[in-house]
Formats: sequence, C-alpha cells, structure tokens
Amino acid sequence: MFRSLKSRNFKLFFYGQSISLIGTWMQKTAVSWLVYQLTGSAVLLGVVGFVSLIPSLVLSPYAGSLVDRHDRYRIMVITQLVSMLQAGALAGIIFFGYKNILAIIALSLVQGIINAFDVTCRQSLMVEMVDDKNDLPNAIALNATMTNFARIGGPAIAGIILSTFGTDVCFIGNFLSYIPVLICLFMMNIKTPVIAKPLKSIWTELNEGFKYVSGDKELSSIIMVLALTSLFVIPFNTLMPIFAKDIFNGDAKTFSWFESAVGLGAIVSAVYLANLKNSDILVKLIIIAGGIFGTSLILMAYAPQLPLALFFMVLSGVGMMGQTSGINTYIQTHALPEMRGRAISYFVMAYQGMIPVGSLLIGWLAHVVGPRPAVLIEGLIGLTATAGFVYYRSRQAAVKVV
Repeated sequence: MFRSLKSRNFKLFFYGQSISLIGTWMQKTAVSWLVYQLTGSAVLLGVVGFVSLIPSLVLSPYAGSLVDRHDRYRIMVITQLVSMLQAGALAGIIFFGYKNILAIIALSLVQGIINAFDVTCRQSLMVEMVDDKNDLPNAIALNATMTNFARIGGPAIAGIILSTFGTDVCFIGNFLSYIPVLICLFMMNIKTPVIAKPLKSIWTELNEGFKYVSGDKELSSIIMVLALTSLFVIPFNTLMPIFAKDIFNGDAKTFSWFESAVGLGAIVSAVYLANLKNSDILVKLIIIAGGIFGTSLILMAYAPQLPLALFFMVLSGVGMMGQTSGINTYIQTHALPEMRGRAISYFVMAYQGMIPVGSLLIGWLAHVVGPRPAVLIEGLIGLTATAGFVYYRSRQAAVKVV
C-alpha cells in the first residue's frame, strides 16, 4: 500500500501535505459554521461554497496550459506561499473581531483562484515525484487517503476548537500549518523536464487541449460523468450545517461528525485504490462507486436518527471518493504525457469547477423544498448519471464490435 513512499520527493510531499490539509479542513469547517452562525442562511452557505470553487471552472484550462509551459515545482511553491498569506489574512480579520460576511466571501474567492492553479499543478507534478512510474496510481491513491484522513481529523479538531476556543484559533492553526509543507517543498530535489521556450501561444495550446480531451471518447465521457456528479450530487455537503443544527438539533461538534463521517468513508475507498494492482478495472469501480454514492444520499435524506444519518454519510464518502479518485487515476494513466497538465485541468474544472454552481443550486433548492427533499433529489440524479454512463459505454462497445 505504501510503495510510492519509497520515492523521497513524494514522501516529503506526503508528510508536509498531511499537516497542511488538516489545517485546511479546520478552516473549511470553521468558515461554514461561522457563516451559518452569523447569517442562518442556506443560500449564503451556497454562496461561500460557490466563490471558493468557481475560479476552477473558469481558470482550470488556462492553468493546465500554464503548467505545461512552466516549471511545475516553482508554480507549486508560489501557490503554497500565497495560500499561506490568504490564511493569515483570514485569521487576522477574525482574530481582531472583524466578522464581516463580505470579507469572508472575498477571501474565499481569493483561495479559489489560488486553488485553480495549485490543484492542477500538484496533480500534474505527481508523476515527477515518483521514481517508479508504475507507482503513480498508488501515489494518487495515497494522496487521496491523506486528504481524507485530514477530512476526518480537521473537522474533528475544528469541532473541539470551535466549542472551546472559538473560530479564530482554527484560522490561526491553518496559517501555521503551511510552515511544514513549505519546509518539505524546499527539501525536495525534483528533476522537472526542461521547458523549452513555447513556440505556440497559450491560446493555441488551450485549443489543442480542448480538441484532445473532446476527441478522446473515453476521456470525455468520464469527465462528463464527473461534471454531472459535481454539479448535482457532491454539493450535498453544503447542507450539512443545516442537518447538524436544525434537523438533528446539534452544535459545532455535531457538524464536525458529518464532515468526519464522509472522510471516513472516503478513506475506505482510497485505501482500496492504494492496494489496487490492476488499473484495468477502474471504469467498473467508477460505476459501482457512483451507484453507492447516489443510493446512500437517498437513504441519508430521510434518516430518522443521527447515528443512521452518519452511517449513510460514511457510505456517501465511500462512493464519492471511489468515483472521483478512480476518474483522476484513469485520466493520469491514460492521458498523453505532453497533454497531462491540460487533461488534468479538465478534471479539475469538472470536479472543483462545477461544485460551486451546484452549491448555489442546492442552497436555492433547499430553501424552496427543504433540505431533506433536496438531498433526495441529488441522490436520484447521481443514480441517473451513473446509469446514463453505463448505457453510453454499452453503446460504444456495440459500435466497436460492429
């Protein structure tokens, strides 16, 4: 399971990010709780989710072309430094009592812009961090495992800190968590390919990336499934403060349980993928995970008791991570090396870019029909998208046979 940690660069990346991501999830949990505490608005929860991710929809293709043209390691160092400054600014305004919703939204937008470049760069740099290229799928799965351990630990720690010390300590903790990741980055010795001076304009390369992804039916269909899931299904997380506070009459700790439950389920999927030796079954796993995801949300929507709701949240984490990590691994192992950055940028756009639009939609839908029916509808759409993908692949297979 840990074979990719033989690579020194990936090991340093893994250790540094393990700490930083806990801080990131502490901040994410604290922001959601603070916004709902200040406003009591499902719509504003959706707005915060929207601005923190919408830059990925607009900027990811540009980020992919930029990453393919420049030193990926240098770009990642820059994005981590700027992320640290953003975390420091957010910690500062909360520490000094300036709890202004517009300021929080503005800083969430800044983080979204940074992430559009950081995530694309980090994913495309993964292949350079691993000495044995056969370990790349394992590195991707371990990265997902690390992310979801942080998804459990971060909200759990945030729940304790929020109820004991307040939101400002969560934000300060995230600011400090960037120190170890920067130290690890500076200790790396990554031999990135020599980047020749580009002969084509970045707009030409953008066009080439689009033609490559849209022309490959395997890649384009799998990215389309991810886009639909990210738009209509994954944003169910936006409503978790409402489930915790209003439906199950809980507090900040209860909310952290919901986030941690999803993270626990995601770890189960990530560990399975890390142990996967045959990547030929990735498409099958993506389909199964999509079915689990949609079904678990349908069951969670009307769970009568908190423990049952948390159990279905664990299952939703299994399905969500199985689908998204499976698609990520498929793209990285099937895309042409010279197109990897641009192919990954479409993954980021379909994943992170569509979630903010979905966050607004789910916030509006919950306002109109209520949170439980809204999550039920999301689960039904997830199952429909998975069934459509199965039908499309069967048609493609039939055409190939003919």
